[in-house]
Amino acid sequence: MSAEKPAPKSQRTAGGTEPGDSAADSGTEAHGAHTGQRWWRVMCLTGLDYFSTLGYQPGIAALAAGVLSPIATIVLVIVTLLGALPVYRRVAQESPRGEGSIAMLERLLSFWKGKLFVLALLGFAATDFLITITLSAADASAHLVENPHLNSLLGDKQVLITMVLVALLGAVFLKGFSEAIGLAVFLVGAYLALNVVVVAVGLWQILKAPHVVTDWTDALTAQHGNPVIMVGVALVTFPKLALGLSGFETGVAVMPHIEGDAGDTEAKPTGRIRGARKLLTTSAVIMSVFLIATSFITTLLIPADQFKPGGEANGRALAFLAHEYLGGAFGSVYDLSTIAILWFAGASAMAGMLNLLPRYLPRYGMAPHWARAVRPMVMVLTLIGFLVTWIFDADVDAQGGAYATGVLVLISSAAIAVTIAAHKKGQRGWTAGFGAISAIFLYTTVLNVMERPDGLKIGACFIAGIILVSLLSRLRRAFELRVTNVVLDDVAERFIRDYAHRPLRLIANEPTNRDVAEYRDKIRQIRADNDIPGEDDLVFVEVTVRDASDFEAELTVRGEVLHGRYRVLTLESSSIPNAIAALALTVRDRTGQQPHLYFEWTEGNPFAQFMRFFLLGQGEVAPVTREVLREAEPDRSRRPRVHVG
Repeated sequence: MSAEKPAPKSQRTAGGTEPGDSAADSGTEAHGAHTGQRWWRVMCLTGLDYFSTLGYQPGIAALAAGVLSPIATIVLVIVTLLGALPVYRRVAQESPRGEGSIAMLERLLSFWKGKLFVLALLGFAATDFLITITLSAADASAHLVENPHLNSLLGDKQVLITMVLVALLGAVFLKGFSEAIGLAVFLVGAYLALNVVVVAVGLWQILKAPHVVTDWTDALTAQHGNPVIMVGVALVTFPKLALGLSGFETGVAVMPHIEGDAGDTEAKPTGRIRGARKLLTTSAVIMSVFLIATSFITTLLIPADQFKPGGEANGRALAFLAHEYLGGAFGSVYDLSTIAILWFAGASAMAGMLNLLPRYLPRYGMAPHWARAVRPMVMVLTLIGFLVTWIFDADVDAQGGAYATGVLVLISSAAIAVTIAAHKKGQRGWTAGFGAISAIFLYTTVLNVMERPDGLKIGACFIAGIILVSLLSRLRRAFELRVTNVVLDDVAERFIRDYAHRPLRLIANEPTNRDVAEYRDKIRQIRADNDIPGEDDLVFVEVTVRDASDFEAELTVRGEVLHGRYRVLTLESSSIPNAIAALALTVRDRTGQQPHLYFEWTEGNPFAQFMRFFLLGQGEVAPVTREVLREAEPDRSRRPRVHVG
């Protein structure tokens, strides 16, 4: 059904959504634009993921680049500060409710291709965030079992310890989000302070033995020749260091938890955007300083064979230095801090998913209503964390490829999204700059996938799982009354008010020419098929389906009088049966009268008609409208009447 649109002049009427403890609204959305946490406190939450990579990043850099590790790390820092940081500062501005680049790209595509594209990106986001939880917990358990004092006791229990850590993380979020923020501030503060001590001691050891610098430069020259070759090799090894970019997507995802200004509005949350930009910039600068310093001291002070599997510095280079130069007591304290922040690094990922997934899947009809609530989502994500841990046997290296793939795909999509946004606004300089950054990250992503294709395979499994579950959920919820709100203009309001003391008879019409003959013949047919007295008034209902792939949508109703005699209500919705059912229930609630709906049977195969309804919002309208009304109103005595002829 379709119809021409008169100029809207609407007012809001009774809605369809219910307030609740929503995961997507667990931050500033639920309590007002200026509530939330100070940006530096939220930075500690995202820093759990970002800063905790210091636990393994220096070792990864040493294995990937050898003596070239500090130079490769400098390349990573340059890409961070001049590439990822500007991209995500722009994402924060363009998407201040935490949807990130996914929302920016969603606007470019409509209908089912847009939904499937978003589901694919959500699959990579789930890969990134869930593997953050399981990989960080696995690395924390590795630090625990490899501690010299505990190895003999816990050496064969890494999988069990990892599952316990994942369960404890879920328990914190079941307790409450404010508790997670407070714990994050303490853990990040303590961890960074201990790393300052380790870095200072490492630099002091280098100053005391300057020959290590000479040995390092000699090794550089011997292995790589000149600076140009060194930079070239560093660029080639850069994709292996991409884990050091993991904090940006979570930094944007938790934006709704950042405190805004008192004057912030939903349309213009200036304070929240400013706070998010401070968060991203500060965390990037802090991490850049630590990355360069730690790669330098670990490369110069730790023998190369200790970084390899089985070596004492494998996956724990800074912990090795802490034990080596500050003694067992300080080393154990450092191990404990590393274990704690790695365990809780999943908190930023958990917060990101609790904000991201409920904003899309329920709105698409691809998750049940309870997916909007925090606690059920936490329990589901925790159980998935158990499954991933069991599948990968709590192996950090086995999960690294999937983690890097998820991170790089999301950063690449963010770079492409801001490039398109800058182009649409005519900002040629920014368009060129963001385009170059996009090329760098796409290059990095392709190299990572070619070298570690298992990451793409794991991401594809997440995508397939999300799409399958989403489509099954959409099928199960097909007959829900999925109208979030009903809006009527003044003419439609007057039409309905005229029937406060008599039943309103609505004729579902699929318009063609909208001429006098069409409406005259339709009325004659409906009166003959249903034996309606000639004195009863009839009102036509015509529905325009804009995007049938939308699930929940607002219903706009406009009234008009055609040819001086025919009353017509035109509706805009994602589904014809749902729109008509919602209109009928609104009429009943506004007038106290049960409306009557009149349809014609549709020609064609019933299964084919159902698939048309499922995919296109049309199909066999009459029985589907009746089924939607039956589910929405169990009381038959209050249910609008459906007639088919």
